[in-house]
Amino acid sequence: MIVTLGSPQSLDYCDSQSVTLVRPVAPLDAWNIIMASPQPVLRAAFAVRDAISARFGVKRIGGFTGARVGQVAVGDYLDFFLVEDTTPEHLVLTERDRHLDVMTCVSCEGPVLTITSSVITHNWFGRAYMLPVGVAHKVIVRGMLDRLARAVAASG
Repeated sequence: MIVTLGSPQSLDYCDSQSVTLVRPVAPLDAWNIIMASPQPVLRAAFAVRDAISARFGVKRIGGFTGARVGQVAVGDYLDFFLVEDTTPEHLVLTERDRHLDVMTCVSCEGPVLTITSSVITHNWFGRAYMLPVGVAHKVIVRGMLDRLARAVAASG
């Protein structure tokens, strides 16, 4: 089950990418594997994002810590993301501010794992922010899914 912020026509950005793994992996387990060692380029991107966005009143998010999480419940946080829903089939995470709302859904159906991110912008800054982020996001998620596939294959 893929969850987004709204209907396709109401979204300002939506990217959904999948990978077929050698075995099924639960969404939270996939999150832990992917975030175990965040990509260095991602750390740099968050540092730049925080430096620029803070000038426009956007809170700093700091990026991903790589901390492993054993379980989550609605209302918990995974780094800067609020857990909005969690089931054995999907993990729904959001970050909302005055400029944009972001939702990321990690879902699994058998060995197919999908990451879907949807965004609704609220103003010019949100739209401008998404211009470079939208392009980079697709590349970053593809890299995360490829790393996940390699890690799951290596673990048997």
